[in-house]
Amino acid sequence: MTNEKKAPVHTVRVGNVEAAIWVNDSKNGSFYSTTFSRKYRTDDGVKNSDSYSGDALLRLAKAADLAHTWTAENPLVQKQEAA
Repeated sequence: MTNEKKAPVHTVRVGNVEAAIWVNDSKNGSFYSTTFSRKYRTDDGVKNSDSYSGDALLRLAKAADLAHTWTAENPLVQKQEAA
């Protein structure tokens, strides 16, 4: 097993809110999961947060909707068990 970091299979951005879609493997097959983050600037540079308020909640909802649509339109192909 390697320590290389996997990249998301797809990313959705709505303003400063990002939805990263990942493929996860389990004994029951592969499935998608989605993580969300909000970028903001400080004097130290760009940072990420997983906290949302005000208009960021609307961007989060839209990003979740777009992520859901993408996963529905891109189903994972399950491997067939060898007979």
